[in-house]
Amino acid sequence: MFTIKEASEKLNCAAHTIRFYDKEGLLPNIRRDDHGNRMFEKRDLDWIRLMTCFRATGMSVADLKQIVDLALQGDETIGQRRAILEAHQEEIKRKQQVLDEAFEAVSQKLEVYNNIEKGNPEERFLTYIDKLDSSI
Repeated sequence: MFTIKEASEKLNCAAHTIRFYDKEGLLPNIRRDDHGNRMFEKRDLDWIRLMTCFRATGMSVADLKQIVDLALQGDETIGQRRAILEAHQEEIKRKQQVLDEAFEAVSQKLEVYNNIEKGNPEERFLTYIDKLDSSI
């Protein structure tokens, strides 16, 4: 069993974030000691780690709560939980595509700056922009 401080250190996750997750009902099975302090098992840490990953990808607390609520209802809700995750995965793919395009634009502009510093014009970036314009 781990205290909130130990859980926070192991997960590299702020204690107030863990408290927030608990307050929002995302940690329904957290045990408490005789003094009311939260006590975490390894499976709790695994779930918090997974939630942290989901949050990092932009999943809402409401969606996480829905997954938790469905999980508490049992295995007959696996299809519904999968549907939530599949929809979220599609949103991540869309965001990743936007980020990939932005990354390419930044890379191209950095190349332009490198070429300018070497005395070369920024033709390549303008070609890249023309290519973007033609795809619209």
